[in-house]
Amino acid sequence: MHNQIEIAGHRVDVDLTHAAQKALAQQEKAVIAEMELYFSCLIRKKVRFYDSLDEDEIVYVNNKLGVSFRPVMTKVCGTNYEGDEPPVTDFPIHKPENFIPKWLKIDYCRGEWQGEFGFT
Repeated sequence: MHNQIEIAGHRVDVDLTHAAQKALAQQEKAVIAEMELYFSCLIRKKVRFYDSLDEDEIVYVNNKLGVSFRPVMTKVCGTNYEGDEPPVTDFPIHKPENFIPKWLKIDYCRGEWQGEFGFT
């Protein structure tokens, strides 16, 4: 299924695989897909999935899927931190519209949500 949403005035194409559509149909609450753009010693793209999110900037594709975009950064570079990843904080971008992804693809495989996004 192909949908389009608007984030910060820019169109984002959202594609759901058949498996994702089927899994969403079985959800009681909306699933939130957060497109995280991570700035630190490196740049990483990751889609995180939540049952809920305390953000006002969620754009709903339909009543079962919401999408948000969040640029983040680490407070320090390095590997001396507890847990899987270092703590992050919001990354203030002067022109966030220049960093909004052009597309998002969501799949559901082996009981797990999966996602990727891109800029071209």
